[in-house]
Amino acid sequence: MAQLEYLKELKDVPDTDTPTLRRVRQSKTYPLWRVSHPYRSGIAIRLIVWFPPEKPPVVVLFANDKAVMGDVFYDSVGARADQIIDAYLRSEGGESV
Repeated sequence: MAQLEYLKELKDVPDTDTPTLRRVRQSKTYPLWRVSHPYRSGIAIRLIVWFPPEKPPVVVLFANDKAVMGDVFYDSVGARADQIIDAYLRSEGGESV
């Protein structure tokens, strides 16, 4: 819940990494960000977020056990997020990239 609250309180689209919000370097089509929490042994929850122009942020992926998945999660995050964002844009009547 704290991660969602953090996103809700953002005033602008980020332009630099912070301890809580970092760019997903593996994204190809859309700029993605990951929201992370303070370190807890054995737990790694990630929200992958896209900031559409002039709209609230959209959570496009959620990893509830990234600690076990490791880098496999990030290896495919860009392709999976692109598909979800394209579907979101179609559902909103917009065009995907």
